[in-house]
Amino acid sequence: MPSLNVTFTDEELEEVRAAAAAEGKSLKQYVHDLSLRERLRRQFVRYAVSWGEAHRSEFDDAFPDEAPPASADRGADAA
Repeated sequence: MPSLNVTFTDEELEEVRAAAAAEGKSLKQYVHDLSLRERLRRQFVRYAVSWGEAHRSEFDDAFPDEAPPASADRGADAA
């Protein structure tokens, strides 16, 4: 099974150990799960953004005073 060596500063390692202990996991299991959790987080964000874009016009119709409509020019302030 492939493995990976990861280098941490002393301070970083203490923080990671504390986080692992807070979740009741070994350091190895915590670091393993963290990478998988990040992949799932990115997948969720992609879906949420696409869902929001697909339903933007519904929101604009239901709440016309809450935000600029999807078709409005957002200009340089949208960055």
